[in-house]
Amino acid sequence: MNKIAVVTATRAEYGLLSPVIKKLRSLESESFKVNLIVTGTHLSEQYGMTVCEIDDRIDHKIPISVSSASGADISANQAEALVKSTDLFLAEKYNGIVLLGDRYEMLAVAIAAGNTHTPIFHLCGGDTTEGALDEWIRHSITKMSYLHFVTNEDSRRRVIQLGENPNRVFNYGSTSIDNVLHVADMTKTEVLESIGLADCKYALCTYHPVTMENGSVDNQIKAFLAAIEVLPELQFIVTKSNADQGGARINELLDEAEKEIDNLHVYTSLGVRRYLSLMKYAEFVLGNSSSGIIETPAFHVPTVNIGDRQRGRLQSESIIDCGEDTVSIVMAIKKAMTAEFRAICNSVVSPYGDGHAAEKITKKISEAIASDRIDLKKKFFDIEANL
Repeated sequence: MNKIAVVTATRAEYGLLSPVIKKLRSLESESFKVNLIVTGTHLSEQYGMTVCEIDDRIDHKIPISVSSASGADISANQAEALVKSTDLFLAEKYNGIVLLGDRYEMLAVAIAAGNTHTPIFHLCGGDTTEGALDEWIRHSITKMSYLHFVTNEDSRRRVIQLGENPNRVFNYGSTSIDNVLHVADMTKTEVLESIGLADCKYALCTYHPVTMENGSVDNQIKAFLAAIEVLPELQFIVTKSNADQGGARINELLDEAEKEIDNLHVYTSLGVRRYLSLMKYAEFVLGNSSSGIIETPAFHVPTVNIGDRQRGRLQSESIIDCGEDTVSIVMAIKKAMTAEFRAICNSVVSPYGDGHAAEKITKKISEAIASDRIDLKKKFFDIEANL
């Protein structure tokens, strides 16, 4: 029997993996099984116990610490994930595992796969996010992986530039566009009522730590919150930060500010369906999350992208980049709300695919497993370079 696993550690990651999980599960039989492994912040009360939002069968849970106050905390989390993942992979003897992106937990899981000779099928390699530790983690996982499912042509070229054989690098677009087309199905009234708000004009916001900077999280969030206070005519729906170093402090500051700022509404997690449905009707999306770069343009909604966390990622014309200070944020918001800029957004075509990524990824994975010809002794693919 052939058996593969899909690993998820965070709410955002699960949202992107969910279409692939469902397609893979549709192929299950007595000779092909798909395991879902849940770890990281999914199993943490502090981060909303988002395991409860997973609507797929869960086969294994790997509880690990999610403390993130220091680099030592992150390393300890990775060590725990490495040991526990290795034990599970040795016991289950998977024919392959599906990993997405660039989280520090996924780097540990990838190392465990390498140590147990388990092929990795990697989603979202080749992207660049110069303001985050994710940048080097993502490229490291690329070098450990056998099949590569990138989200755009620029990323495909980068993965090949890293020495990966073009015959194993596939640009099928982002599964986030699959979700945009099929998951964001709540009406504006329904989705606002589900979070306790009446009909209103609002912005959807997420602010993560910029992990490659030594700047003060407190100052960044202070400027972000000051911009919200300048615009009392809008409601700001904010999802909490992830478990990167500094994320817990951001969430603490948001909780404190919600008590003082009338138009600020903070949620630990909204779930994929509500989050994307809220995005669909938002006046704009604000913050520094990749969702503002990838999903939001597909809704023809403006994005105000703060700071350098997403610097280098392929962007649409509907995205306004701004600094981390209050004046820059407010100026960008006012531009996003003009009729002229809304017209630009309405004509944007997403560079991240046509919404059929999951079915193509699933087909390629199932073909690779069925062929029984996976060779982990990779040869470096050389390209000519004019230096």
